[in-house]
Amino acid sequence: MSSADRDPHRSVLVLALGGTIAMTPTASASGVAPTLTGSDLVAAVPGLQDTAVTAEDFRKLPGASLTTSDIVDLVGRLEQADREGVDGIVVTQGTDTLEETAFLTDLYYRGSAPVVFTGAMRSAASAGADGPANLLAAVQTATCATAREQGVLVVLGDEIHAARHVRKMHTTSPAAFGSPATGPLGRLVEGRARLQRALKRTGAVPLPLGAPGTPAEVEVVTASLGSSGILLEGLEGKVSGLVVAAFGAGHVPRTWVPRLEALAAAMPVVLASRIGTGPVLTSTYAFPGSESDLLARGLVSAGTLDPYKARLLLVAHLAAGTPRSEIAKVFLDYS
Repeated sequence: MSSADRDPHRSVLVLALGGTIAMTPTASASGVAPTLTGSDLVAAVPGLQDTAVTAEDFRKLPGASLTTSDIVDLVGRLEQADREGVDGIVVTQGTDTLEETAFLTDLYYRGSAPVVFTGAMRSAASAGADGPANLLAAVQTATCATAREQGVLVVLGDEIHAARHVRKMHTTSPAAFGSPATGPLGRLVEGRARLQRALKRTGAVPLPLGAPGTPAEVEVVTASLGSSGILLEGLEGKVSGLVVAAFGAGHVPRTWVPRLEALAAAMPVVLASRIGTGPVLTSTYAFPGSESDLLARGLVSAGTLDPYKARLLLVAHLAAGTPRSEIAKVFLDYS
């Protein structure tokens, strides 16, 4: 680490979107809801007083209520902050969608200032609340010079993850987040971010055409034992694209094949694995409904992307007006 990495005067912008990290008990309900401001979050963290931190309330929503339009707006604020010369940016939000919002931000954001997403699995009023420690670790990572040009990062539990690899692996555990295919990029040790390997940034995706944040309609249909594929019916004219969360390395019931072939002629249909770890194969199996059969019928391989991130990549390119002939090529970065 260089001396610059330890400079307490580096500036950090914290953008608060809500989520469990900002939740406290409400008077009108038996559970918790987002109530804390970004300034409240920062003030509750011992160790941040010596860092030049500015907090803004960007949204105050549960993670499940965030939209792609919110993230397009967020990217605009991130790039504005980068132009203004901030040294690092931390985004706090709910963990329900954190792996998806971080990935979508990574597709769009092309500033130089590090962007680090974090959140909490326990609300601020809980015993052993993890939000303050996660926020401190995120700020420490965002002020690390080696975090620049690594793409968007996710920091929880003192682990540093790449947005493209991280997944929420448990519904309640404070150690819910991991990168099962690659492991973390690094860790926080004695308040310093230590990255164990560098990560090449992917190609930029243009922001959506037309009204800001206008989404493309893309849905995920999951293969399951004995499914008739009824959810594939009537999708033409209702969606712009489809992601199939297939069995294993990219397989579906043979009864799905004619329907998927017809859909692939009408729109981009991406073949992902419902397992979420490991690639879609290309030429190992040859039965009807196998990966080689489906790819030959016009489906596009998601590579190593899980169905939810494959959906976001397809959404981003459809909203940007990427020609259909180029859609398959953009997934090659994740093969």
